[in-house]
Amino acid sequence: MTSAQVDTEKTPEEGYERGLGSRQVQMIAIGGAIGVGLFLKAGANITKAGPSLILMYALAGAVVFFIMRALGELLLYRPVSGSFAEYSREFLGPFFGYFTGWTYWLMWVVTGMAELTAAAIYVHYWFPHIPQWVTALVFLVILFGVNLISVKLFGELEFWFSMVKVTALIGMIVIGLGVLTFGFSSAGDTAAVSNLWAFDGFFPKGVGSSLMTLQGVMFAYLAVELVGVTAGESEDPEKTLPKAINTLPWRIALFYVGALTVILCVVKWTEFTPEASPFVLAFAKIGIPAGAGIVNFVVLTAALSSCNSGMYSTGRMLRTLADSGEAPKRFSRLSSTKTPAFGITVSVLFMGIGVVLNYLVPEKAFGYVTSVATAAGIWTWLMILISHVLYRRAVVAGRLPASAFPAPGGAVCSWIAIVFLLFVTGLIAYDADSRVCLYVMAGWAAALGVGWAVLKARNPQVTERREPVLEKVG
Repeated sequence: MTSAQVDTEKTPEEGYERGLGSRQVQMIAIGGAIGVGLFLKAGANITKAGPSLILMYALAGAVVFFIMRALGELLLYRPVSGSFAEYSREFLGPFFGYFTGWTYWLMWVVTGMAELTAAAIYVHYWFPHIPQWVTALVFLVILFGVNLISVKLFGELEFWFSMVKVTALIGMIVIGLGVLTFGFSSAGDTAAVSNLWAFDGFFPKGVGSSLMTLQGVMFAYLAVELVGVTAGESEDPEKTLPKAINTLPWRIALFYVGALTVILCVVKWTEFTPEASPFVLAFAKIGIPAGAGIVNFVVLTAALSSCNSGMYSTGRMLRTLADSGEAPKRFSRLSSTKTPAFGITVSVLFMGIGVVLNYLVPEKAFGYVTSVATAAGIWTWLMILISHVLYRRAVVAGRLPASAFPAPGGAVCSWIAIVFLLFVTGLIAYDADSRVCLYVMAGWAAALGVGWAVLKARNPQVTERREPVLEKVG
C-alpha cells in the first residue's frame, strides 16, 4: 500500500464522536485567538514598546496565519486528532512525533497550572474571604466533569466562554470609537489618534525594545492551533476547518490590532503599568460603572476557557501517543461517552499539582510557567511548518495527493515563519528572565530522550517509520 492510498483500517481518531459542529469549531478557533495573554500581558508589553506594540501584534499575527494555513493544508490532506504529533511522525520520523506529542501535552499542563491559579485570583477580587486554593479546586473539578461527559458539552461550554470574550472586546472597541468620535466620558478631552505618536514617537523605547516584546506577543497567540486538535471530532472537517482558519486574519485584525489601537488612542501609552490589565485601566479612564469588575469577569472567563481547552487537548494527545505505542496503552481507551477519560484524568492530576505549587511559590512563577508554555508552543509550530515544507515536496514529487486546502505561496510562507520563530527563540535566549524556559526545555528533551531509548529497547517496532493511514474526507 502506498501512502497515497486510502485505507479503511483502524485510524487513531476512530471511536471519537464527531460532535463538534461548525458553530462550535468557529468559536473554538475564535477563542483560541483571545486569551489571558491579551487581557493581562499586554500591559507589561505596552510599557516596553509603547504604540509600536500594535505593529508587533500585526507582524506576529501574519506569521501565525502562515502557520495556520500550513496546518490547514495538512489537516485536509489527513484530518486526525492530535494532528501535530501525527504529521511530525509521518514527515520527520517517529521520534519527532513522540517528542511533539509529549511537548504539546506539557504546554497545556503548565498552561493549565497557571490558568487555574489565575482564575482563583480573579475570584478573590470579589470574594477575598474564600481561600484561593478552594476556588482553584472547584474550577478544576467542574471543568474535569465537563470534559468527561461529552465532546458536545466541551464544545458548548467553549462556545459560550468565547462568546463572552468576543462580546467584551467588541464592546470595548465600539465604546472606544465612540469616545474618539464624539468625545464623551472623562477620557474624551485627551482621546485622540495622535496619542499613537505624540509621546516620544511610535517607537518610544526604540525598535530593539519593541522586538523584545515578541516573545510575550507569541504567548498571546498560543492555542490558536487548537482547531487542529478538533479535526478528529469535527462533523464536517472539509468545510469547518478551512472556514475557521480563513477567518483568522480578521480575528487578529479586530481583536488584537484593532482593540489595542483603540485603547492606545483613548489612553496615552505612558499611563499604562505592567501590573494592570490595559483593558481595566481603559474602562476606568472612560468612567464606565463597574468597568473593572466587568473586565475581571471577562479575564476569569479567558482563564477558564484556556484551562478547559487544556483538558480537552491533553487527553487527545495522550491517546494519539498511546495509539502509536509511545505512551501506556491504557491512554488509548475511550469511555462510554467516547472521551479519553483516563488521559484527561492523569492530565488533571498534574494540573492539580500546579495549583498547589502556584499557591506556595512567589508570583514570579507565573512568568516562568508562561515562558515554558511559549517555548513548547514554538516547538509545536516549528514542527507544523517543517512538516508542511516536507509535505509540499512530496506532493511536487508525486508521492502524496494534493490537499483540498493548499496554503498560498506554497512552502515559501512556511520558510518565512520558520525564520521568524527561530528569531523569537533567539530573543528568549537573550532575555535573562525568560531564558530559564530554555533550560527547562533542555531538561525536558533529555528526559524524553531517555524515555525514547527505553521505548526502543523494549519495543523496537514502535520506533520504526510506518506508512500513514489515511481517512477519506468529505
